[in-house]
Amino acid sequence: MRVLGIDPGLTRCGLGVVEGDIGRPLRMVAVGVARTPPDQPTALRLCEVERVVDAWLDEHRPDVVAVERVFSQHNVKTVMGTAQASGVAMLAAARRGTLVALHTPSEVKAAVSGSGRADKAQVAAMVTRLLRLEAAPRPADAADALALAICHIWRGGAQARIDAALAQAATAGRTVTRP
Repeated sequence: MRVLGIDPGLTRCGLGVVEGDIGRPLRMVAVGVARTPPDQPTALRLCEVERVVDAWLDEHRPDVVAVERVFSQHNVKTVMGTAQASGVAMLAAARRGTLVALHTPSEVKAAVSGSGRADKAQVAAMVTRLLRLEAAPRPADAADALALAICHIWRGGAQARIDAALAQAATAGRTVTRP
């Protein structure tokens, strides 16, 4: 499975592509950050995020795009920009027919570090270790994007198999309850 993880943001939008399957070593394919100047109009910044996401989708052809689910913060302006960048990323993937999955920050932290309360340094250290990198990806947005991809491979892949098994059971006329 090839997953493009996107840590949405207007100033820095992290992007990371990881290949792998549950129980097998993971491999980083690419990592980077789309940057836009804070003094530029929001519409132009969103166009730049879209351009970069489109380029990554074209180049890396992921099976799934995993985007961090936007959560409420105290700074409404920051939340709005993050939500807008998230929407642009989801739209770019959906336009191509690429599956989009959303994962919460605590879900991602728990998947890569074992704790939903891990800090950015802990997440970066675990991403570095899991992908066997020589150094942690910088800035943190890049490491967070890789963590999203890892989270989806480990959690989303398992969920997809459960959903497929349930669908197959339903087609065979068996009643199965969701775990």
